[in-house]
Amino acid sequence: MKNSTQLFAVAILFIFTISCKNTTEKKPEQEQPQQTEEQHHNEVEVLQLNNGKLWEANSETSEGINAMLELMANFSEVENPEAYATLKQNLETQFKTIIEKCSMTGEAHDQLHLFIVPMKDLFNGLTSSDIVNSKENFNKLNAHLKTYKNYFE
Repeated sequence: MKNSTQLFAVAILFIFTISCKNTTEKKPEQEQPQQTEEQHHNEVEVLQLNNGKLWEANSETSEGINAMLELMANFSEVENPEAYATLKQNLETQFKTIIEKCSMTGEAHDQLHLFIVPMKDLFNGLTSSDIVNSKENFNKLNAHLKTYKNYFE
C-alpha cells in the first residue's frame, strides 16, 4: 500500500510538471539563473494575492476545488478508517483532473502550485493508521481548501 501511495505521488508530480504550461515572463534586463520547474516549486514561497486582487483560475481548477469541498462537506464516516481511504481516492481523482486540465500560466500558475502542492501530504495523512491523525489531516485539508476563494476567482 505504501509503495502504491509513493508511486501515485511520483506520478502526480510528473504529470503536474509536464502538463502545466508554465510560461512566466522573465524580464530581459534581469539575468536569472536557469532553474528546473521542480527546483522552482521547491523554493520556500508564500501564497499571495495579485497586487491585492484574486488570481484568475481556469474554470476546471475552480470546479475541481469545489468538488473537493463538496466531498469534504459530505464526509460523515469520521470514525471509519476505510472511509478515509475512499475519501482520499476521490480527492486524488479531482486533484488529478485539476493537474491534467491546467492551462494557467505565469504568476497565477505559480500561485496555484503553492496552493495545491501541500494538499498531497494532507491526502496521505487521511489514511494514517491512527484515526486521530486521519481526523487531524481531514480538518487541515478542509481548512486549506476553504482558503482557495481567498486567493483565486
